Amino acid sequence: MGSKTPETENHRDHGDSPSADGISRNGGEPRGSHNSRDGDGCVGDLVNEDDSDDDDDKSNNNGEPSTTSPDAQLQTESTSVKKKKKKSKKKKKKTGSGAKQQSNPPRVPLSELFPTGDYPEGEIQHYTKIRTRTAEERHNARLQFNSEDGEFLKTYRKAAEVHRQTRRWVRESVKPGYTTLEIAEGIEDSVRALLGHPGLETGDSLNGGMGFPTGVCLNHEVAHYTPSPGKGVVVKQQDLMTVDFGVHINGWIVDSAFTMAFEPTYDDLLAAVKDATNTGVKTAGIDVRISDVSAAIQEAMESWEVEINGKTYPVKPVRNLTAHDIKHWHIHGGKSIPFVKNSDQTKMEEGEIFAIETFGSTGRGYTRDDVGMYGYGLNYDVPLTTSLPLASAKRLHKTIRDNFSTIVFCRRYLDRLGLDRYLAGLNCLVQHGIVEAYKPLADIEGSYSAQFEHTLILRETHKEILSRGDDY
Repeated sequence: MGSKTPETENHRDHGDSPSADGISRNGGEPRGSHNSRDGDGCVGDLVNEDDSDDDDDKSNNNGEPSTTSPDAQLQTESTSVKKKKKKSKKKKKKTGSGAKQQSNPPRVPLSELFPTGDYPEGEIQHYTKIRTRTAEERHNARLQFNSEDGEFLKTYRKAAEVHRQTRRWVRESVKPGYTTLEIAEGIEDSVRALLGHPGLETGDSLNGGMGFPTGVCLNHEVAHYTPSPGKGVVVKQQDLMTVDFGVHINGWIVDSAFTMAFEPTYDDLLAAVKDATNTGVKTAGIDVRISDVSAAIQEAMESWEVEINGKTYPVKPVRNLTAHDIKHWHIHGGKSIPFVKNSDQTKMEEGEIFAIETFGSTGRGYTRDDVGMYGYGLNYDVPLTTSLPLASAKRLHKTIRDNFSTIVFCRRYLDRLGLDRYLAGLNCLVQHGIVEAYKPLADIEGSYSAQFEHTLILRETHKEILSRGDDY
C-alpha cells in the first residue's frame, strides 16, 4: 500500500547517480530473465500406502511346495488375476482420500496445511557488511523490534504464506470478464478463510484479516482503488491490472503488490518496475540511508524505455508516492522511502519492517486525487472521549475500534458487519478528525502504471524478504 508524500516535503533532486550494482542498462532491455508467473501455494503430501493383501497363499500349511494338476494351476492363475484387479481399485480409492492440498479458490485454513506451525521462511539476503556491536546493543534491538523472537517470525511467515496462496489464485484464475468487485471479494474471502477468522463476530477481525482494503487498479489508476459496495468494473483483455492487498495477524501486516497483464504489450513496463523494486530490496539494510535506497530505485527505473502500442515511453518513478516502514497496527510507520533522489539521511535500523515498493508510470509520474473513496483509518492519537453531535457517529466510532482498531477499512467491510445508514456518522467522524479518509490516486488518462512490492524485516546478519514467492 503506497504512502502518499506530504505536500510540504521536498524529496526531489534529479541529478544522476550510479546504480547500486554498477551495471548499465539500456532502455527496454530487461536485466536477467523474467520470473515465472506460478505462485507457490502449499500442496500437502500425498499418502503412499502398501495395499498388499495377506490372503494370497503361495504354499501349503507345512511350508512345502505343493503339486497340482494343470487344471488346478489354470484355476489358481485365474483367481490370482482377479485378486490383482481388486487390489488396483482399492489402491486408487485410498490414495485419493488421503491427499491434502489447498483448494481453488483457497479456502483450506493454513493451520490444516501446516499443523506443526512451521511456515516457510522468506528469501534470505545476507548483508555485504556486518556491523560490530556490543552484546547490550544487540539485546536492546531485539527487545525493541522482536526481530529474533520465534513466535513473532512465525506470525509474519504465516501472514506471508496466506498472501502467496491467495495471490496464486488471482494470477492463475482471474481472466478478462471478471469484475474488480469479484476479484477484491475473492481475495478477501480467501485471506479470511486461510486465517480462520471470518471477521463477522465483534473483535474477530482484530485476530487476523485484511491489512487494508484490497486495491485493484486499472491502467492509469496508480493506487488506492477498491470497489464500492455492489459495484465493479469489468476487466478487459487490453487492461493492465495492479493488485495490492495486505494480510495481518494480531496487527502485524504483510504488504505486497503486483501488476499483471493478459497480453505481452506491457511486459517491459512490468519488468522495469519489478527491477526497481528488487533494486530497492537489494539496497535496503541496517544503517543504510533512505537517500541511498531512493537513488538506487530511481537509477534502476529510469534506465528503461518501453514501447506500448507502437509508441516509446520513458518509465518514470511516481514522485509523490513512497515506500514505507510498518509498525504494529500501522501500515505506515513513519519512515518513507521516495522513488527519486533526496537528501534524507535517516537510517534503517535492525528489526524494522519495511514495505519496499515502487510505482512506475508512462504518464507524468505524479498522482492526483480521483473521484470516489478508497478507505478510512482511525486516527490513533485522538482521545476516546471526543464529543460528537450524532449518536450514530458515537456508535460507529465504537464499532471501528472494536473491529478494526487502526487498520484501514472500507465501506464494504462495514456492510459485512451488517451496518446500515452509517454514512452520516462516518462523515461526522471524518469532519472531527477521528477518522481519516483516503482517496484513489491516478496519473493522467491514457497512461499506464505498474507496481511491485515486498515486505521485509531487517535482522542482525541478514534481511528476510517475507513475501517473496516463485511469482515475483
